Amino acid sequence: MRVMARVLVTRRLTGPALARLATAHDVDVWPAELPPPPAVLRSRAAPAHGLLTVLTERVDAELLDACPDLRVVANYAVGTDNVDLEACRARGVAVGRTPDVLTAATADLTWALILAVARRLPEALAAVRAGHWQTFETTRWLGTGLDGKTLLVVGAGRIGRAVARRGEGFGMVVETAGRGDDLHAALARADVVTLHVPLTDTTHHLLDQAAFEAMKPEALLFNTARGPLVDREALADALREGGIAGAGLDVTDPEPLHPEDPLLEVPNLLVLPHVGSATREARAAMTELAVRNLEAGLAGEPLPHPAA
Repeated sequence: MRVMARVLVTRRLTGPALARLATAHDVDVWPAELPPPPAVLRSRAAPAHGLLTVLTERVDAELLDACPDLRVVANYAVGTDNVDLEACRARGVAVGRTPDVLTAATADLTWALILAVARRLPEALAAVRAGHWQTFETTRWLGTGLDGKTLLVVGAGRIGRAVARRGEGFGMVVETAGRGDDLHAALARADVVTLHVPLTDTTHHLLDQAAFEAMKPEALLFNTARGPLVDREALADALREGGIAGAGLDVTDPEPLHPEDPLLEVPNLLVLPHVGSATREARAAMTELAVRNLEAGLAGEPLPHPAA
């Protein structure tokens, strides 16, 4: 006879998988729009056998110690930089993630940012809404063409490769850079740079002042991976001083940015609220994978999508 387990889900999620989970287990879904504060999370998670977390929740030793019966953490993300994997291993807690299913959505969003910044679409839209569009203009809102330009994909994992394939469709010369490659030399050749590496100690502030100094003044930078990959002060300086021509971010550091954050006043910068995987299809698939990880972990079986 299957014993019902207690599961805490830290956010409302899209798709039918949670309803299936609730037929077999006692599922507690945090109902608020904002994530639970750490102390509240520890209290609410204390009796849980399984946790389904999103990237805003820190799964650290303090949380794990508050959950003595915890067996599995299903992280609703490709990465696990919000999870202390070593602390989980030490306590015998399995950790899962949701790979592959958001690849197309994030690659598409990356290209939406690239096209919007390259063609200065936010500025053009603002001009229309402000009543500044008076006639066909021959010299205003001139953007950057992409055909024949060099696209540098930093991190050629699944998402990076998907972005690269789309770049080939736009007639771009595609280069990739990974561990062991001379990043600054590659940056010097690139017209468009897009980041797709996980956040680790070695990739924190991967794009720092020296990296921006290596880039072309007309280059564009895009980050749809993790905010701390980019040194925000170095980025702001590069944009203000003409070190690069523009940037698009779907992730920031900190996240979210305060509406009055000085970074939002920097010229030629487009910031989105972390919507890379925000399609109905991708988010429902993420829920399905997270629930499968939970189901396996609660049954004492290997997780279908374990963290590395």
